[in-house]
Amino acid sequence: MLFGEYRHSLDAKNRVSVPAKLRDELGENFVIARSLRGKCLRFYSAAAWEEYVKPIKEMARKNSEDIFWYLYHDAAQVTPDSLGRVLIPNSLLEFAGVALKAEEGATRTLAIVGCGDFGEIWLEQNYDARVASIDLDAIRRALEESGL
Repeated sequence: MLFGEYRHSLDAKNRVSVPAKLRDELGENFVIARSLRGKCLRFYSAAAWEEYVKPIKEMARKNSEDIFWYLYHDAAQVTPDSLGRVLIPNSLLEFAGVALKAEEGATRTLAIVGCGDFGEIWLEQNYDARVASIDLDAIRRALEESGL
């Protein structure tokens, strides 16, 4: 299970260090793709990715083709290097709001968040705004309606 919040800088070569606790859960290779639910990236172990796309594979082809295109067209299967860093493609960074080139001396800090069977990668400012916008009362109501 993926959990926790981590902050790491994206280096000049568009690599970010994935925390060891998350790498242990993700395995040797994992998938990074666009999120369907926000201006962030999602990452999945190979097994979790297959579980995620399984219901889409069962949809009628006329409905699934655009979904698969969106998910796969710039998704990346990544393998951390010996320092635990992964290279994030420019197209994914652009989607998440991370500028392609940082100004001299500027840092591009990412929030890496475990969310159970997937994780998310956010530009730090966007993540902080997302956290600030969470409606705890709505979450509480949804849990109570589910009997939790």
